[in-house]
Amino acid sequence: MDIISTDRAPQALGPYSQAIRANGFIFCSGQIPIDPAAGAVVATTVEDQTRQAITNLRQVLEAVGSGLDKVVKTTVFISDMNDFAAVNGVYAEMFGTTKPARSCVQAARLPKDVKLEIEAIALA
Repeated sequence: MDIISTDRAPQALGPYSQAIRANGFIFCSGQIPIDPAAGAVVATTVEDQTRQAITNLRQVLEAVGSGLDKVVKTTVFISDMNDFAAVNGVYAEMFGTTKPARSCVQAARLPKDVKLEIEAIALA
């Protein structure tokens, strides 16, 4: 088991790793839309927050030679199910032809009061 860490994505907000590589898989912790350069959430719309969260996820995966095209499962947590269509639009754009298995649930509250968080499992 290897701990994955990159400065190209936001650092963990608590006692956990950005990702873990184990048995041919990469298990990515939830990514929220923190801009790693600013160290803060700068995106305000759900579309821009989705784009930043997936960009952060991609950076973690690419740090270990994987990528969005190797994601097999995601879980999307959104603060408002009314944003489902908008999140789907950006998600489809960024994942392209890759269509991993996915769950999407509404969460009562997310870290830093963001609009969404995305976690993933990918092939190493």
